Amino acid sequence: MTLTNNLDLFFNPRGIAVIGASSDHSKLGYAVARNLIQSGYNGEIQLVNPKGGRVFDRPMRPSISEIPDPVDLALIIVPAASAAQTLREVGLRGIRAAILTSGGFRETGSQGALLENEVLMACREFNIRLIGPNCVGLLDSHQPFDTTFLPPPMPARGEIAFLSHSGAFCAAVIDWSRGQGFGFSRLVSLGNQADLNETDLLPTMAGDPNTKTICLYLETISNGQKFLEAATEITERKPIVALKVGRTAAGQKAASSHTGALAGSDAALNAAFEKAGVLRASTAEQLFDWAQALSKCPLPTGNRIAVLTSAGGPGVIASDALESEGLTLAVCSPQTGARMQEVLPPAASTHNPIDMLASASPQQYAGCLDVLLADPGVDGVMVITLASPNHLAEHIADAIIPLIQNSSKPVLVAQMGGHLTAVAHSHFVKAGIPVYPFPERAASALGILLQRSNFLSRKKTENTKRDISTADFSKISADELVASYLIPTAAPKLAGSLPEAVQIATDMQFPLVAKIASPDILHKSDIGGVLLDLKSLEDVTKAYNLLMERARTARPAARIEGITLQKQIGDGQEVIIGALRDAQFGPLMMFGTGGIEAEGFKDVSFGLAPLDSIEAAKMIQNTWAGRKLDGFRNIPPADKAAVIEALVRLSWLAVDHPEISEIEINPLRVHSHGAIALDIRMKTS
Repeated sequence: MTLTNNLDLFFNPRGIAVIGASSDHSKLGYAVARNLIQSGYNGEIQLVNPKGGRVFDRPMRPSISEIPDPVDLALIIVPAASAAQTLREVGLRGIRAAILTSGGFRETGSQGALLENEVLMACREFNIRLIGPNCVGLLDSHQPFDTTFLPPPMPARGEIAFLSHSGAFCAAVIDWSRGQGFGFSRLVSLGNQADLNETDLLPTMAGDPNTKTICLYLETISNGQKFLEAATEITERKPIVALKVGRTAAGQKAASSHTGALAGSDAALNAAFEKAGVLRASTAEQLFDWAQALSKCPLPTGNRIAVLTSAGGPGVIASDALESEGLTLAVCSPQTGARMQEVLPPAASTHNPIDMLASASPQQYAGCLDVLLADPGVDGVMVITLASPNHLAEHIADAIIPLIQNSSKPVLVAQMGGHLTAVAHSHFVKAGIPVYPFPERAASALGILLQRSNFLSRKKTENTKRDISTADFSKISADELVASYLIPTAAPKLAGSLPEAVQIATDMQFPLVAKIASPDILHKSDIGGVLLDLKSLEDVTKAYNLLMERARTARPAARIEGITLQKQIGDGQEVIIGALRDAQFGPLMMFGTGGIEAEGFKDVSFGLAPLDSIEAAKMIQNTWAGRKLDGFRNIPPADKAAVIEALVRLSWLAVDHPEISEIEINPLRVHSHGAIALDIRMKTS
């Protein structure tokens, strides 16, 4: 059996051995045995304790070798110093999957790290796949079985799988979920990840037929490229929602380019998640709010949302929240308004948000919801319910539940209240309908449904375009390399001396631009290292001397190669495009406001290479620089298609040449027809 196939043994074991089981209620071995036995697991359960004895009316065998068949999974709760030897005994017994719950390893310091390495070596020796150490364990609510030591009962059966780097977070979330009315299909606490990590277990979680959405709590990502590959394959079938903590990196090393300076510590991760279709939550609450909606609701085909409420204030709150999520209030048809007027009092408002007034009855809620769902201009509905002075909240819930269950459009409920709406909340939960306490959280969930819908639509239409350069990278300049990928350049020419500058200028068409050429002066304009509008050989001579003087004065230690001369390009909009190689995920592409103001404006967006034209267009549209390409006031439109083309081609250049750590075109000047790279900087590793 291969290492990969061994992972199935964690979730479909024919028998489980608890090594370190105990009759002492204060021991973790007691809690693990209790949970496994009480979970309803129908396979064989074997308990091991060197002292023998009985617990839960079952014998505890004194050694692993005495465990009868079948047994596929070992739950190990022994002191850290004994763990490696215990795993060897497990391996000799023929068990190939183990969960090491015990702590005292890498998390405690150098001595613990040595013990953890011994554990890993024992696993490798016997081809054992290991979850842990220092973990809570795993559970499957549908099998069912529970290998954790957490306080019972198990979480309710559900459709959300949860992988977590934190055992304490697992414990808290399970307890919290009971009050929120949702459950889990599977849950895995990964602990120190001495062997198996989040990427290893993702495909197994995704393959579970009872799982509709996968949630991740991540503190690190073990291998960015492998994670990206696994997630990309899975998200076309099932959504992945991740809460990745550690958004900032204190003391991040400053990079030498605008791209490096503008790429925050989180930019590559966000770009990787975006490319793979992983939905990144900002809070734990959001993580599971989104997961519930993704597991239970149909996806919208557009962003037009109707709000149905019995109070004006919550309707306004919902309207603001929807707009902040990229959604818009649907414009209902006149027929929809007329049909709602037939069932509502004259004082009610049938303009979205629809305010039925505080006296709204269950029949009015149901009638208006039915009409809204039938309107082709409505892509989804938020229903806001409150404690009514005239009607029980549960009666309103019962009236709209069948409509929600049978709708092909998403309907999310924001139930505002507490004690007076508790019974209604339980009715929604029992019916499998997500309920949110406030409109903002319902709007956030609707927004993520649209994001998921847009991702799947893009996957169906995405295109990949590349032009592989055959140029010998070692023999060409940065400008020549960029040009070999069919990105137009201004073709600058290097002059190492004044006579050479005059000779080069003789063969060029005026006006010209002169720039200082030095690998140590990256931002030339900072020292006055760029001179424009050179109209004669005399101008070129003066420019050469002035640039050399400025460079030597401002940067005495800099290496000066001379100056570059290039044809002066006409006016246009200036943008920046670049690539920075991220250690985890590879080339990170950047687009934004160009020229000398790039770092000042910080008007940038990021994406992971290679880009297709759809991804590039989205990056561009996410910035003011990109939107301005369509024209603004007295600024004429520029060729956005040419920018998309250049960004895609530069992304393939970055992919094809891993020796390039940074490359940047600043500015890329964009005209009404075409774009041209005026200044190119490149850094190799």
